[in-house]
Amino acid sequence: MDTDGTQDARGTHATPVPRPAGPPNGSGAEPPPPRPVRPPRPTGAPGGSAGTATPPLPHGGDFLAWLRAPRPEAAPGVWRLRHTPRPEQEPEVTPARQLVTGAVIAFLVGWLVWSLLWNGYLGGWWLLPLYAAIPDSWAEPHTLGAVIVVYAYYGAVAFGLMIAVGRLGRWGELWRRFGPPAWRRAAPAAPVRPPAPGEDPAEWPELRAAGAVAAADRLAADARTGLMRDVDLARIARAWQGVRNGRHSMADFARAVTDEGAAACLHPSGARDLPGRSARHDLLTAQVRIGTTADDSRNPYHYRGAGLGIGPDLLGTGLLAVGPAGSGKTGSVVWPLTESLCLQALAGRAAVIVVGAAGAGLGAAEGYDVVVRIGHPDSVYDLDLYGGTTDPDEAAAVLAEALVGDLAEPHPGGDSRRSTTILAQLIGPFRAVHGRFPSVPELRGLLDGAPGPLDALRKALTESGQDAMLRELDARARQSGHPGDVGGVLADRVALLDRPAFAGFFDTAGQGRPFSLRALDHPVRVRIDLPQRGHADASRILARLVLAQFTASVAVREDRSLFACLVIDDATGVITPDAVRGIQRLRSSHAGAVLTLRTLDDVPRPLRGPLLGAIGCRMALSGLTPWDGQDFAEVWGKEWTEARDVTDRQIIAETPLGKTVHALRRVITGRAVTARAVTVRQVERERWSASELAHAVPPGHAVLSLTTVRGEHAPPLLVDLRR
Repeated sequence: MDTDGTQDARGTHATPVPRPAGPPNGSGAEPPPPRPVRPPRPTGAPGGSAGTATPPLPHGGDFLAWLRAPRPEAAPGVWRLRHTPRPEQEPEVTPARQLVTGAVIAFLVGWLVWSLLWNGYLGGWWLLPLYAAIPDSWAEPHTLGAVIVVYAYYGAVAFGLMIAVGRLGRWGELWRRFGPPAWRRAAPAAPVRPPAPGEDPAEWPELRAAGAVAAADRLAADARTGLMRDVDLARIARAWQGVRNGRHSMADFARAVTDEGAAACLHPSGARDLPGRSARHDLLTAQVRIGTTADDSRNPYHYRGAGLGIGPDLLGTGLLAVGPAGSGKTGSVVWPLTESLCLQALAGRAAVIVVGAAGAGLGAAEGYDVVVRIGHPDSVYDLDLYGGTTDPDEAAAVLAEALVGDLAEPHPGGDSRRSTTILAQLIGPFRAVHGRFPSVPELRGLLDGAPGPLDALRKALTESGQDAMLRELDARARQSGHPGDVGGVLADRVALLDRPAFAGFFDTAGQGRPFSLRALDHPVRVRIDLPQRGHADASRILARLVLAQFTASVAVREDRSLFACLVIDDATGVITPDAVRGIQRLRSSHAGAVLTLRTLDDVPRPLRGPLLGAIGCRMALSGLTPWDGQDFAEVWGKEWTEARDVTDRQIIAETPLGKTVHALRRVITGRAVTARAVTVRQVERERWSASELAHAVPPGHAVLSLTTVRGEHAPPLLVDLRR
């Protein structure tokens, strides 16, 4: 057994999952440079040599420490690896100066009281219990029993006085904050003891309980000797899940693991890791760390200082990041999430489609199975214009969304619906005659209404007896040129794709290697480079096409145990009414979308509210405009908070002595003598106002709200994306 059940070809897929893509024989343009990696590993380190990049998870003992590290349950978005939970509410903390001053004053008061008692200035009443307890026979001087009782009584009184003074001066809190307990917290944590054999995850107790002892022994040995890495662990755990679900036989799984160890159940690409990892990943929880929640009063106390981790449980509701150029959308958000999804694809858990401009810094070609460089002559793969479907109506709907979706009205019956009908009236008859869908030049000729292509198609339909399709074509001919006909608009949009730069792309005759989003049944890693330089309008059409094909494909997947995610770096011009509806349906299909925008002005005004409502995770980066901040402030709503109104009222002295004292205090402090009145009330205020989002978010930070697929929410959090 060499798969986990998610990589086998199924159903309608004509080709298996492709291998890693790159220019043939190394020719063509260079791929985008990889992101910076961690410092080189020292010479002689396990698993590599000097000059190679250090993986985020070293092998050997460090791997075992990572595997055995605690991962407590936490609030949505909290980085669970070695997380220390905090209370929900912030405890009241006395200022250090006040605490030390109070402790010293209490000690001096206690010392004064003891001195007064010892020297008899307060009388001998406190010795009456002592006199009552000493027998007459002990009253002699220098009697040992009397001396013991007297000094024991003195010690008891002093001890009681010390306890009272300690409570008054809060010596216990002073000890906890500045004494040995604080020193122990500041000291490095002691090494964690290995868990018991039956509870050690490195020993694979589930496999042993199921009878696969030899497989468990092989995996445990690979983990101890440094031959296993985090991707191997996640991939084999995924394969074991397939055995438990009944998709694979126990014998095949045990044989593969026993023979190959940590290299069993490989991804079809044969890769066991990504080249040059840069983000912090925890594949046991499927999280990637993108920052640290700021220690800010606007953040809930139990989030402050905690790492922020994003996983499929959050991406399943969608993520929208809005911020100007240079705010860190690609480097701090898109790339870590993409890297995490690619690692999960290697583990057989996810399929990822990444769409962005060529050279946008979305990783090297070696990290993907398919790289589609649209408009690049050396691109190995092409993009299927019709999404791999054989249904003309479905193909027409997807293509219409790509061509004129941005012109459609935000209600049913807009241009997109009419465009779908027009395209179906043309590509349906064409497929009936030729057995394939029209290419871009052929489709443009049909939409232009030129007599030649239409007459030839009509003649072929008549000769083959395709009466139903002939009626479709005649209906299109009658509507052509009438007021309200959008055929001309469709022809103009198709003309943007019918350019010399795209002459070798969107082939429908079977001459190329088209990639279809129907491959989302497999754990595939795909990068689609858009030709934004010189072809901005065509790039927006293609981005809408990929989004429309993605939302249509994930809904009909056979294997929904794979998490499918679409990442679009710069979704300008991509958001349409149908796109918003498609994003809303992704959660039920175990899929998600990550979108970035420079500004919400790139989304039509009627669609901004529905888009923010359809997306579960919303991120506003630093540098946001006030009008964009207003949209975020409205969707995040308001909360009840405690408002404190402080009023200083000047005190007027009536007596000469009082006036003298007030004048002296005014000379010393420089301020008039006042009495402070504090009023506390509950008010409803915006969680983050538009002004705060525009001016109070520091560089390198973002405000992020989270929603999980289970419906759990996290309020807007100020996050430092640089840590």
